[in-house]
Amino acid sequence: MLEIDGSQLEGGGQLVRTAVALAALTGEEARIAGVRAGRETPGLRPQHIAAVRAVAGCCGARVDGLAIGSDRLVFSPGPIRRAEQRVEVGTAGGIALVLQAWLPVALEAGGAITVVGGTEVPLGPTIDFVDRMLLRFLRAHGARVSLDIRRRGYVPQGDGEVRAVVEPSRLAPIDAARVPADSGAVSAAANLPRHVPGRQLDAARRALEPVTGPLGETVVDLREGLSTGSSITCWAGLKAGSALGRRGVPAEQVGRAAAETLLAEHALPGEVDRHLADQLIVYLARYGGSFTATACTRHTETVRWLLGEFGLVVDRAPAPGGGEAFSA
Repeated sequence: MLEIDGSQLEGGGQLVRTAVALAALTGEEARIAGVRAGRETPGLRPQHIAAVRAVAGCCGARVDGLAIGSDRLVFSPGPIRRAEQRVEVGTAGGIALVLQAWLPVALEAGGAITVVGGTEVPLGPTIDFVDRMLLRFLRAHGARVSLDIRRRGYVPQGDGEVRAVVEPSRLAPIDAARVPADSGAVSAAANLPRHVPGRQLDAARRALEPVTGPLGETVVDLREGLSTGSSITCWAGLKAGSALGRRGVPAEQVGRAAAETLLAEHALPGEVDRHLADQLIVYLARYGGSFTATACTRHTETVRWLLGEFGLVVDRAPAPGGGEAFSA
């Protein structure tokens, strides 16, 4: 059994999610101790439990310690299999983070999952980042995956719903040059007037286009549901920015915030932005290849360390033109 210190480096939920995914992919039983030990509320939270359940459903895993507040977890995987699942986070916890754990495992045998929770949450990728950045990248490498955003879910109510369907896929070695150039923005809202996402989009466009050129695809996505909120995700190439609306904050300020995040990454050397790099490292270890990123975050370093615990190595070095280079 592989013993993993859950307090290492970033020491949060990403370590747990990635550890169970790697256990499923390698077939190695893993015990995680000190789960989220350094967090204000240590131990497992509902969003982490949802991610573990999603991965366990792909491989018939036996899981011990899967309870709110648990500081230890034992994940004993079985063979990866095709499965149809429904996972409810039970809070506005991030759907994107559940999919982040599930997807690399589901690619092996295919499967489908419906996740209920938050589609846009603070401190996590928006569901549009997953679709327009991560999945666009992986599809260009041979991933056969579709995503259907059925409902938007915002803090605190959540109740967003997303369904993903994957066919068995063997990816080509990771190479950013495979991904077609693209740019655009998705400005979304639930239970708000249509002018709110429209103003977000207009403000982002005004900030971006003098630098990036005209945006390609632009979408205003207005929904109804149990939760109220807004978000915008914009991208140019393999770099993106996003922002969430907040009560009392003008829609124009939200749009500019997303654009400024993108422009800050756009100005740096590297093929992909730092947040996409976080999500690509597992696929790089699995399929080989290389890419350069604007920076190496603590999340990325945590995943690199964790991969090493499973005997998988991703090299990191300064990129010749600036930024960070990763290869496997």
